[in-house]
Amino acid sequence: MVSVTSFLILFVFWIIWSGKFDAFHLVLGVISSLIVTLWSRDLLISEKNVSFAQRLNEFMKFEYYSFWLLYEIVLANIHVVKVAFTYDLKSVLEPKMVEFDTTIDNELGQFLLAQSITLTPGTVTVRIDDKRFLVHALTKDTSAGIPGKMQGKIARIFKKEKR
Repeated sequence: MVSVTSFLILFVFWIIWSGKFDAFHLVLGVISSLIVTLWSRDLLISEKNVSFAQRLNEFMKFEYYSFWLLYEIVLANIHVVKVAFTYDLKSVLEPKMVEFDTTIDNELGQFLLAQSITLTPGTVTVRIDDKRFLVHALTKDTSAGIPGKMQGKIARIFKKEKR
């Protein structure tokens, strides 16, 4: 069941993000999703006691999050371009190392937070030690926004529903 769930999640991602619905691309999606599932099914779904409905709920929340993250990446790119074209670069560049403790218990959630921070221009996750993150930020504005809304949105993806 874990393999089937992994395959379905990966294939749906393929369809959503590729935007191609012809037979050639769908077959490529099936082949790619199948290969990734066979190689890494235990990485995507580490908790085996979660119901399919809960997985589907996490998937939908993650899709919403990924579009929000894409928007944040665009905003961060605009900020970095403004910094790059500033006449007096020394006045805006204030690189910092920021440390914070995350509230996310789930390893996949912590991984997602680290990758999201790194994908956002102007920030790089340098180290994760247990629940303590070390992040390099390019400017004062970017360091003030760490971890920001990102941590809360990721925590909501993996939040266990009360039954």
